[in-house]
Amino acid sequence: MAKTHTRYVCRQCGFQTPKWAGKCPECEQWNTFDEEAAPRATSSKRDVLPVFDPPKPLSQVIVGEHHRHSSGIKELDRVLGGGIVPGSVVLIGGDPGIGKSTLLTQAAGNLSRSDEITLYISGEESPEQIKLRANRLGVASDKLYLASETDIEQVEACIMSLKPGAVIIDSIQTMRDPELESAPATVSQVRSCTSILTRIAKSSKIPVFIVGHVTKEGAIAGPRVLEHIVDTVLYFEGDRHQSYRILRAVKNRFGSTDELGIFEMCEEGLREVSNPSEILLSERPLHSSGSVVSAAIEGTRPLLVEVQALVAPSYFAAPRRMATGVDYNRTMLILAVLEKRAGFSFANQDVYVNVTGGVKIEEPALDLAIAAAIASSLKDMPVDPKVVIIGEIGLAGEVRGVSQAEKRIKEASRLGFERAIIPSHNKKTTPDGMKVAGVQSVFKGIEAAIGVFRKPAKSE
Repeated sequence: MAKTHTRYVCRQCGFQTPKWAGKCPECEQWNTFDEEAAPRATSSKRDVLPVFDPPKPLSQVIVGEHHRHSSGIKELDRVLGGGIVPGSVVLIGGDPGIGKSTLLTQAAGNLSRSDEITLYISGEESPEQIKLRANRLGVASDKLYLASETDIEQVEACIMSLKPGAVIIDSIQTMRDPELESAPATVSQVRSCTSILTRIAKSSKIPVFIVGHVTKEGAIAGPRVLEHIVDTVLYFEGDRHQSYRILRAVKNRFGSTDELGIFEMCEEGLREVSNPSEILLSERPLHSSGSVVSAAIEGTRPLLVEVQALVAPSYFAAPRRMATGVDYNRTMLILAVLEKRAGFSFANQDVYVNVTGGVKIEEPALDLAIAAAIASSLKDMPVDPKVVIIGEIGLAGEVRGVSQAEKRIKEASRLGFERAIIPSHNKKTTPDGMKVAGVQSVFKGIEAAIGVFRKPAKSE
């Protein structure tokens, strides 16, 4: 019996080595090598020259009109950049049970109601199981075709025979290329199957949606090069024990990566949240210390979020610091500025900061709201529930201007807020109908939010 040769492949970058190593020399990541069977050696001689499309000058390349197709789900279209682009490859990742298959089944039902066929191929479920989920979601169409297949060659044959308007692959980790000896979900199998699906999509102008599992670290399983092959990478986030789900784009060749789609999981499937600001603030406690409302920009849409802070006495030598929904290092920076520039002391205080609703905000426009929430909790002085606070904080304690301030304040005014605390730089661009206070320092911002609690130093 012939000996089977193996190799070790890095799941992050695809680097290959004949022996196992703890650290990848290419991407310098630890414990990323997986063992798999090495491909058999094949003859490199070719009797027939390959047929190829010769290169063309830039002036001779004809660009056709690429009309986007609606998926029937506005929040999904928003994250995709306005709709589905023909020939695009979209990778959707998320935790198990988060709703990836539910979202794509609803999208497949909407797409199949048009004049084109939609093909749903699953390597994890049988057609009967998919039909049960479709019945629960109210999806019924004779143009929605189901198949249970894991062989990528059979998948290609199905696509070429039906010529559908869209293809859904659930999931890429179950697909295998018979020309490779390695098991499914290995680095070489995932990369090969994705490359074949990409070739099919580009040559036939058929959009392909691929479901990808995630690792315990939250990244899509498989090599990092997988995300470079596809056109769009979407992450489905949220706690499966809660009702709200967030669809976020981390890569999009045909649109912005800042867009955000928000859904609510119901018995009938995923329901779009057309007014996320109102939903995120619906359970906000009024007249409670440590609760502040701020306005963020996600793509083209302003989003009002509630920033909560809890400051409590610490009984340990090293006080605890925790931040959820905002950058931890940014929160530590704000605490340092509050101690140095505003006279607060957190040496014996535990500090917890949270953005409610499971939303993650990375832009610095929430800095002043975080500082106000921390100060409000420390002094046990609530902030007026009709106030929205916006601003970026610098290391010198100054409050810097933010982009699209007028759009943020208009959204706050629409939801009934009466007053805004913003940087002085943005005060000249604010709309009418709201009382606006422009501040230049973090001390002045906290003073406007919760009142005077000490005299500022001369340097302020």
